[in-house]
Amino acid sequence: MTFIFAHRGSAGTHPENTMEAFLAAEMDGADGIELDVQLTADGEIVVIHDLTVDRTTNGSGFVNELTFNELSKLKANFHSLHFFKKSCRIPSLREVFEWLEGNHLLCNIELKNAVNPYRGMEEMVIELVHEFCLEKRVIISSFNHKSLVLSREIEPAITTAPLYNEVLYKPWDYAASLGACGIHPKLKSISDREIMDTMACGIAVRPYTVNKEKDMKRLFALNCSGLITDYPGKAYRLREQYQ
Repeated sequence: MTFIFAHRGSAGTHPENTMEAFLAAEMDGADGIELDVQLTADGEIVVIHDLTVDRTTNGSGFVNELTFNELSKLKANFHSLHFFKKSCRIPSLREVFEWLEGNHLLCNIELKNAVNPYRGMEEMVIELVHEFCLEKRVIISSFNHKSLVLSREIEPAITTAPLYNEVLYKPWDYAASLGACGIHPKLKSISDREIMDTMACGIAVRPYTVNKEKDMKRLFALNCSGLITDYPGKAYRLREQYQ
């Protein structure tokens, strides 16, 4: 079965990386959520994609220069979805983990440390994973592949997957060189043959960001390991045709 991961929650219908988006993903039948984490000025692991708050909130400034208290006061739906009337906010990773205790969803955590290295982020995230006993339900991904190697050194039981957006030669070999159990390629960067060959080598393939119906059907037909989408509800309905 192809697992459906809701990209930043149900980001196509709700403000991205908010509890509202994650709750909607659960209601829509997603198997897991994908979210992004950074560190605040006071060392809190916060769930937000951009380096700044400008695009997705009514505030401005760099995430790592604001405290969690300051971030919590921002409205997280200002620019992303004007039609969404309920005021949402930026959650902490701890808050998301507390919610995960009440369901069985998987959680793909993208470490946003390819530009800003956020020293110590890997240890902090994994420590929180341990606290909530989520080792079997968490996947750590990043465009910073050195960070994934470090994550595996800290906790070998953690599943990791490199994110990438260009064509890789033998992606299964590259994933193995990192100690990763999966790959998260941009959809256009991987062929059907490469998906099949990678899975045959025991490496999971979860392309992003899969929003078009024809692309979802392509991956369901291949029985691809997973897909990451802004529209988990649409994916769930289409998947039923292939089960």
